Amino acid sequence: MSKGPEGPGLEGVERILVRATNWVGDAVMTLPALEALRENFPRSLITVLATPWVAPLFMNHPAVDDVMILEKGEGLVGNLLRMARIIRAVRRRRFDLAVLFQNAFEAALIAFLGRVPVRVGYNTDARGFLLTHPVPRDASVLGVHQVEYYLSLLHGVGWRARGGDPCLRVPAEEAAWAERALSSAGVGPGVFLVGLGPGAAFGEAKRWPADRFAGVADRAATRWGARVLLFGSPKEAPICRELKERMENPPVDFCGSTSLTEAMALMARCGLFVTNDSGLMHMAAALGVPTVAVFGSTDPEATGPRGPRTAVVRREVACAPCLRRSCPTDFSCMLSVTEDDVWEAMERLKKEIQ
Repeated sequence: MSKGPEGPGLEGVERILVRATNWVGDAVMTLPALEALRENFPRSLITVLATPWVAPLFMNHPAVDDVMILEKGEGLVGNLLRMARIIRAVRRRRFDLAVLFQNAFEAALIAFLGRVPVRVGYNTDARGFLLTHPVPRDASVLGVHQVEYYLSLLHGVGWRARGGDPCLRVPAEEAAWAERALSSAGVGPGVFLVGLGPGAAFGEAKRWPADRFAGVADRAATRWGARVLLFGSPKEAPICRELKERMENPPVDFCGSTSLTEAMALMARCGLFVTNDSGLMHMAAALGVPTVAVFGSTDPEATGPRGPRTAVVRREVACAPCLRRSCPTDFSCMLSVTEDDVWEAMERLKKEIQ
């Protein structure tokens, strides 16, 4: 493959390996960069290497031809065996180019030992020597939204990378499954649905209190005649259980009982989604669902929901954004956000979409 003045050229690339990020929200935010990669290489075969919990995001994406699953190993020996298996699989596929959205050393090592001749990634985690085209992370890259951060990786090697918002699509068979699941739960086709994402895998500092989620959910049920759906991972089931116990109007609890693809299909049916800064937040916005996001310890300028039908609710406090997993002080960034604050954002967004 030829090399241009700024980076690898666009000719002669038949097979591309993309290493996805490991967090659901981060993976959603890479989608515009993935689509830009497809625009640069319209005839190449693009394979995404992803962990099982984010792989469904790519399986029906038009920019992706194939998905390789990176299974998790158990213990040192298990991880070494896993690495050996994936390196052999990468070698067998004879990729011409690797684009590493994941910043980890391991991502570069897999591409290097997998004998991918051209390897593009940010020069992080002391992995620069493993990359043929390391891209520096300067202040201009670190100070932008994460969507632009991943697009900047392509800019860094001279490729075209137009901006845009993440977009997810639900296959027809999954949409049909969602209708059946809602019908089984006693939810008719014409009911206005409000989805709630009260968890956040990163840590408790990103979680608005469950009782306040319950408060705005009850308002939606009483004033709008809405049915409320709860979403989250199995680990977030206790949060959803507390929320459900505090609600006067019983919600439909899908927390921990769906696959990621099934959750996407159910979320796509919602007329509004209220959430913390989480993977579900990014999924809802990318599905085009009007999304109200409560922010506290994290920075909406860097990881806020993208799209025309989104709203961020937060209060300015001196210590935020601190980016901590748990709050060492008084949790004022979240506790200062009231039910009225979020409800006003919900009403405003609902009026806009009407």
